[in-house]
Amino acid sequence: MHVGQSLEKGAIYLVTRTSGGRQGVVRKYRDWLPGIPDWAIVTLGEGETPLIEAPHLSERIGTRLYLKFEGMNPTASFKDRGMTVALSVAVAGASRACICASTGNTAAAAAAYSARAGISCFVVVPAGKIALGKAVQVLAHGAKIIQIQGNFDAALKLSQKAAEDLGDVVLVNSVNPDRIEGQKTASLELCEALGRPPDTLVLPVGNAGNITAYWKGFKEWRGAGFADTAPRMFGFQAEGASPLVTGRDFEHPETVASAIRIGAPASKEGALTAVRESGGLIESVTDEEILHAQALLAGEEGVFCEPASAAGIAGLLKLAGEDRCPEGTIVSVLTGHGLKDPDVILKRASLPEPVPATFEALVGSMEKAERAER
Repeated sequence: MHVGQSLEKGAIYLVTRTSGGRQGVVRKYRDWLPGIPDWAIVTLGEGETPLIEAPHLSERIGTRLYLKFEGMNPTASFKDRGMTVALSVAVAGASRACICASTGNTAAAAAAYSARAGISCFVVVPAGKIALGKAVQVLAHGAKIIQIQGNFDAALKLSQKAAEDLGDVVLVNSVNPDRIEGQKTASLELCEALGRPPDTLVLPVGNAGNITAYWKGFKEWRGAGFADTAPRMFGFQAEGASPLVTGRDFEHPETVASAIRIGAPASKEGALTAVRESGGLIESVTDEEILHAQALLAGEEGVFCEPASAAGIAGLLKLAGEDRCPEGTIVSVLTGHGLKDPDVILKRASLPEPVPATFEALVGSMEKAERAER
């Protein structure tokens, strides 16, 4: 255990140093990130998430596909990468609390990392619009949930005003540039794992901070001379929450993919710039296509992601069906674990009725299940 002290701020922070294993993205990518003193680093060992080859889906779309499974971060979503940087900077600046608007994943990450940092966390959410798995995480870490009678965009505006007016409360949504800095580390990891940037990066788009961050990382990797190219950026929104596709904000966005249920993306310009500069695209997919992709990922590749994460795969399948799928190596970012949003699965499936505790009943049930799959 390393003890660091900030005498001028009168605060002492304990920072765990890992011995081997995952050291966290701040230490691993220190030269690519804002300067943060060792004593202020708030980490849970985020990053170093698996890059999984997807042979079955590769066959479906006709090219080599990898899955960057960000659901294997400490709070089970990509938000941990940005949160470690944002909260570390907040600790270094002696903030007393953090605040965020969220549909779930940002809230879970903010709650965990602020608990680690020993500062208060306030989460502003649209009433009834936070997924069960994410709400449980927020409550477990002791953050304060404030439900408002409004959508995500209203929650973000209120959170921004609170951070501006209160001074010692930091906003940790992706409009905070420190969040983008942390999230760009995933693109650096990808380049290291593949030995070069992928030809195409595919990911879901909600508030648009992630596509902005990935593109920033790829450009910096190329700018540092480690590659001559950068991938085309393909973003996919849910049809019922697709302001970047339609060119208009959605006052009441609706989609089963709660993590991207956002009608006015805060990082809109960053997303559009990424697509334009990379020669990519932003399109929409239906909820049915998203749920189908989620089922294929779980049933064929053994990877269980939340619905929003499957939007990228849904988009690839759509493009393949229209003979528009890009060639070369594709990486699809799965932004969160399936256990973050279990309601979707529970609504579509139920446990079977119990059978007698006999061998005959067991075998009969097995045969019945096999027949049903044929």
